[in-house]
Amino acid sequence: MAIFNKTAGDRPATRLDSGSAESSMSVIGGGMRVVGDIESSGVIKVEGVVEGSVRGARQLLLGKGGTIHGDIHAMDAILGGTVVGNVVASERVEVQGTSSVEGDILTKSMVVYEGGTINGNVRMGDPAAIARHTPAAGQPAMGLVAEG
Repeated sequence: MAIFNKTAGDRPATRLDSGSAESSMSVIGGGMRVVGDIESSGVIKVEGVVEGSVRGARQLLLGKGGTIHGDIHAMDAILGGTVVGNVVASERVEVQGTSSVEGDILTKSMVVYEGGTINGNVRMGDPAAIARHTPAAGQPAMGLVAEG
């Protein structure tokens, strides 16, 4: 059979071979605790505890048992657990009914479900402000401050 004689260049690329950020997902499982900042260009799913900032994610998924003690900078943030820190999402924030956010939120679009709580300021629809508060890779997160 010729299938075993093919070189890597002859085989079609598989999902694991592609190496694209679109296919990457990082999972912080329940019972796991991460101390320090996390940077990723893919999807980050948090079911455990993160003590530090999460930056650069295309999408952050915070499960109802998950907790983040730090700032979040992502394209989309779907929050089902607890956040103690600011949330900056260039596109969308979803605060589910099981979620609690203790900090400010800056985003273009937002959904808050019944039962979800936010104790902080919410600022929406200002792409220039979002860009100013989104750190470049390797840069420290900037806190949200009232402008005006």
